[in-house]
Amino acid sequence: VQLQASGGGLVQAGDSLRLSCTVSGRTVRTYHMAWFRQAPGKEREFVTATRTNGGTYYADSVKGRFTISRDNAKNAVNLQMNSLKPEDTAVYYCAASATLILSSLPLRDAYAYWGQGTQVTVSS
Repeated sequence: VQLQASGGGLVQAGDSLRLSCTVSGRTVRTYHMAWFRQAPGKEREFVTATRTNGGTYYADSVKGRFTISRDNAKNAVNLQMNSLKPEDTAVYYCAASATLILSSLPLRDAYAYWGQGTQVTVSS
Protein backbone atom coordinates (compact mmCIF):
# COMPACT_ATOMS: atom_id res chain seq x y z
CA VAL A 1 0.00 0.00 0.00
CA GLN A 2 1.20 3.54 -0.77
CA LEU A 3 0.24 6.77 0.93
CA GLN A 4 0.39 10.23 -0.61
CA ALA A 5 -0.05 13.26 1.63
CA SER A 6 -0.98 16.67 0.24
CA GLY A 7 -2.51 19.99 1.20
CA GLY A 8 0.22 21.61 3.25
CA GLY A 9 1.15 25.24 2.93
CA LEU A 10 1.90 28.55 4.61
CA VAL A 11 -0.94 30.11 6.60
CA GLN A 12 -1.39 32.66 9.34
CA ALA A 13 -2.30 31.93 12.94
CA GLY A 14 -6.03 31.36 13.25
CA ASP A 15 -6.41 30.11 9.68
CA SER A 16 -7.56 26.67 8.56
CA LEU A 17 -5.95 24.06 6.38
CA ARG A 18 -7.06 20.66 5.11
CA LEU A 19 -4.64 17.84 4.52
CA SER A 20 -5.42 14.74 2.50
CA CYS A 21 -3.82 11.32 2.46
CA THR A 22 -4.63 9.24 -0.59
CA VAL A 23 -4.24 5.49 -0.26
CA SER A 24 -3.38 3.32 -3.24
CA GLY A 25 -3.03 -0.42 -3.49
CA ARG A 26 -5.69 -1.25 -0.92
CA THR A 27 -8.96 0.21 0.23
CA VAL A 28 -8.68 2.71 3.06
CA ARG A 29 -11.58 1.01 4.84
CA THR A 30 -9.33 -1.87 5.82
CA TYR A 31 -6.69 0.28 7.52
CA HIS A 32 -6.40 2.14 10.74
CA MET A 33 -5.16 5.58 9.71
CA ALA A 34 -3.24 8.25 11.57
CA TRP A 35 -1.49 11.57 11.23
CA PHE A 36 1.80 12.36 12.90
CA ARG A 37 3.89 15.51 12.73
CA GLN A 38 7.51 16.42 13.18
CA ALA A 39 8.73 19.89 13.97
CA PRO A 40 12.37 20.90 13.40
CA GLY A 41 14.61 19.43 16.08
CA LYS A 42 11.81 17.40 17.62
CA GLU A 43 10.68 13.81 17.46
CA ARG A 44 7.75 12.76 15.34
CA GLU A 45 4.61 12.95 17.45
CA PHE A 46 1.11 11.56 17.27
CA VAL A 47 -1.63 13.96 16.16
CA THR A 48 -4.76 11.93 15.49
CA ALA A 49 -6.00 8.54 14.35
CA THR A 50 -9.10 6.79 13.17
CA ARG A 51 -9.68 3.07 13.53
CA THR A 52 -11.60 0.90 11.12
CA ASN A 53 -14.52 0.78 13.58
CA GLY A 54 -14.90 4.54 13.25
CA GLY A 55 -13.29 5.52 16.53
CA THR A 56 -11.24 8.73 16.47
CA TYR A 57 -8.50 9.84 18.82
CA TYR A 58 -6.63 13.10 19.21
CA ALA A 59 -3.57 14.43 20.95
CA ASP A 60 -4.50 16.89 23.67
CA SER A 61 -2.70 19.68 21.81
CA VAL A 62 -5.08 19.48 18.84
CA LYS A 63 -8.31 18.33 20.46
CA GLY A 64 -11.19 20.59 19.50
CA ARG A 65 -9.26 22.14 16.62
CA PHE A 66 -8.40 19.21 14.32
CA THR A 67 -10.76 16.65 12.80
CA ILE A 68 -9.80 13.41 11.07
CA SER A 69 -12.23 11.86 8.63
CA ARG A 70 -12.35 9.17 5.98
CA ASP A 71 -13.40 9.76 2.39
CA ASN A 72 -14.11 6.25 1.17
CA ALA A 73 -15.15 7.46 -2.28
CA LYS A 74 -11.68 8.95 -2.79
CA ASN A 75 -9.93 6.24 -0.79
CA ALA A 76 -8.43 8.90 1.41
CA VAL A 77 -8.22 10.25 4.92
CA ASN A 78 -8.49 13.97 5.58
CA LEU A 79 -7.25 16.17 8.38
CA GLN A 80 -9.15 19.40 8.86
CA MET A 81 -7.08 21.81 10.91
CA ASN A 82 -8.76 24.91 12.33
CA SER A 83 -7.53 27.71 14.56
CA LEU A 84 -3.96 26.95 13.61
CA LYS A 85 -1.17 28.09 15.89
CA PRO A 86 2.54 28.68 15.19
CA GLU A 87 3.30 25.61 17.31
CA ASP A 88 1.41 23.50 14.76
CA THR A 89 4.23 24.16 12.29
CA ALA A 90 5.68 20.81 11.25
CA VAL A 91 5.90 18.24 8.52
CA TYR A 92 2.73 16.20 8.68
CA TYR A 93 2.82 12.50 7.86
CA CYS A 94 -0.03 10.09 7.31
CA ALA A 95 0.35 6.49 8.39
CA ALA A 96 -1.56 3.25 8.06
CA SER A 97 -1.78 0.01 9.95
CA ALA A 98 -3.72 -3.15 9.12
CA THR A 99 -3.75 -4.29 12.74
CA LEU A 100 -3.75 -1.92 15.70
CA ILE A 101 -4.57 -2.29 19.34
CA LEU A 102 -5.83 0.72 21.21
CA SER A 103 -2.85 1.04 23.50
CA SER A 104 -0.41 1.26 20.60
CA LEU A 105 -2.43 3.79 18.63
CA PRO A 106 -0.15 6.79 19.32
CA LEU A 107 3.08 4.86 18.73
CA ARG A 108 5.05 5.33 15.51
CA ASP A 109 6.15 1.70 15.44
CA ALA A 110 2.52 0.56 15.29
CA TYR A 111 2.20 1.82 11.72
CA ALA A 112 3.76 -0.10 8.84
CA TYR A 113 3.03 2.34 6.05
CA TRP A 114 3.94 6.02 5.82
CA GLY A 115 3.40 8.85 3.38
CA GLN A 116 6.14 11.25 2.36
CA GLY A 117 5.01 14.18 4.49
CA THR A 118 3.62 17.61 3.73
CA GLN A 119 4.88 20.86 5.24
CA VAL A 120 2.56 23.03 7.29
CA THR A 121 3.87 26.43 8.34
CA VAL A 122 1.85 28.74 10.57
CA SER A 123 3.07 32.30 10.91
CA SER A 124 2.24 34.46 13.89
